[in-house]
Amino acid sequence: MLIYNEYKFNQIKMKKFLKKASIMLCLTSILMGIFVFAPAGIASALNTPISEVPSAIIQQTGGEGDLKSLVLRIVNFFLLFLGFLCVLFIIYAGFLYVTSATDEGNIDTAKGIMKNALIGILIILLSYSIVNTILSAPAAISSPTGAV
Repeated sequence: MLIYNEYKFNQIKMKKFLKKASIMLCLTSILMGIFVFAPAGIASALNTPISEVPSAIIQQTGGEGDLKSLVLRIVNFFLLFLGFLCVLFIIYAGFLYVTSATDEGNIDTAKGIMKNALIGILIILLSYSIVNTILSAPAAISSPTGAV
């Protein structure tokens, strides 16, 4: 009877493990699908000869060559990179969670990593909206006379 109970217990744990594994596999495949198709658009945008780089910079900043547009592009690039790192941490935490079948320490570590990565994504989204709102505001609003 003891052997049957252990077998039943292991069978229940295996079902839970397979359920978690299938959920993480679905999420990972969706995220990887996004990152497979995104580089094609980026590569076509960066196909510029070296002699046309200054004009390409002006085109990429919306036809403006001012410092505000350049800072906006640089900050948006770093926020995109940080968001990508957060997604990688979520994938790592999911892998750690799925592979830690009976180790409670790894499960807690994976949950902590996932929680911190989600908090990071929220902070990145908030900072993205604040930076784009402030740097995209027209100059006439910040001028005391209303004209630039």
